[in-house]
Amino acid sequence: MLRTLLIALLGLMFASLVASCAQGVMASGTSAEAAADTRVIEEYRLGVADKVRVTVFGEAALTGEFLVGGNGRISLPLIGETQASGLTIGQFQQEVATALQDGFITNPRVSAEVLNYRPFYILGEVNTPGEYPYTNSLTVLNAVATAGGFTYRADNRRVYIKRADGDAEEEFPLTTSTRVAPGDTIRIRERLF
Repeated sequence: MLRTLLIALLGLMFASLVASCAQGVMASGTSAEAAADTRVIEEYRLGVADKVRVTVFGEAALTGEFLVGGNGRISLPLIGETQASGLTIGQFQQEVATALQDGFITNPRVSAEVLNYRPFYILGEVNTPGEYPYTNSLTVLNAVATAGGFTYRADNRRVYIKRADGDAEEEFPLTTSTRVAPGDTIRIRERLF
């Protein structure tokens, strides 16, 4: 009796193991399909309302924190307004260094970093829709958590994202790796029964 029970238990464990392996193979196929549908975020480009720290080494009077204005420019000491919106941090640093080299400083060493990014917006089936501060490596699930979580009607399989510089929403799978960029508008729609 005990031997029969032990054999039956081992058989059940083996069947369970085979089933879980089959699910893993199916899931890996699904994740490969999802990878093709994953959102890719390009290198960050400065935009209106970003706060940037500019450091000019050896020139304390030129170092400070600056805000990208509504016209997409930053007003800096000595050089005045310089274009920032649409540039990567590296391009902006080069722009400032070139402007300083034109008659002000010989061989300036400039460093820049983003202090505060543009906020992101979330609406639809979340408990507290609105505007929230962006943080590095933000995912849609983090954004939903920031907005108080899903409502009971939320479709938690798909998400719609409109880029700050885009004209239309794009649909993405709502996974743990779906990324959000500064200035994005995220919409969680109501699920269809």
